[in-house]
Amino acid sequence: MPADPDILPGQSPELLKELHILTRDGRLNQDSRRKLKQVYHLYRFIEPLLQEVLQQHPGIALVDHGAGKSYLGFILYDLFFKGLADGSHIYGIETRDELVTKSRELAARLGFPAMSFLRLSVAESIVSDQLPATVDVVTALHACNTATDDAIRFALAKGAKFVVLVPCCQAEVAAALRKTKGRALANPLAELWRHPIHTREFGSHVTNVLRCLQLQAHGYQVSVTELVGWEHSMKNELIVATYKDLPRRAPAERLRELLGTLGLEEELGGRFLAAP
Repeated sequence: MPADPDILPGQSPELLKELHILTRDGRLNQDSRRKLKQVYHLYRFIEPLLQEVLQQHPGIALVDHGAGKSYLGFILYDLFFKGLADGSHIYGIETRDELVTKSRELAARLGFPAMSFLRLSVAESIVSDQLPATVDVVTALHACNTATDDAIRFALAKGAKFVVLVPCCQAEVAAALRKTKGRALANPLAELWRHPIHTREFGSHVTNVLRCLQLQAHGYQVSVTELVGWEHSMKNELIVATYKDLPRRAPAERLRELLGTLGLEEELGGRFLAAP
């Protein structure tokens, strides 16, 4: 059977079968094709970042937070890391025992020795001796709600050069907006989230704006783009942050002002303004 044109050269069909992206007879169904396109598109953003790390030093330490079934980690390893012999390593962080166990078993079956899967909370991962003191790249693909913020906190604590985020299902800010709505309605801007559907949509948008400002307030250059077309996924925002040691005061002040304007400083200041 000829190779499927949607599968990148060098990609192991056995891995894709193990991830249930390919069927046992080597075919892609429509849902799997869509999922693979999303991960490949993200890979095309991450690959030049990995190359940049290698130009600075051998041995990439990449940490994938909220790894889930580790689709991203396994595909990154298969396409990029398995050709390296310099101490490069991928760490998948996940709190669900069964997913950690399955990922460990799969890495062993495939012969991917430079992959570790750790059942840790974010707080535990920051201080765990199973992870390096500093890391190069932190990723979080569709890490739900505050798990994306947890990944940012980890990245800041570990001095990550690059942070790559695809946020998902963010509800915390929307909940805080609903809680403070009564007080906020004196502000005309509160009309932006008066109605429940607007609260949800505006809260999701504001969440990512706050995340970008938080990263900028720690010296990162931030870019935001769409990951794939809206026809593939509504969880579509890609945030890529590169540490440049940029001035921090202006974004930190803007972050505090925005929280104050939206009436969220008391509710969320501890999360977005806290030191890593």
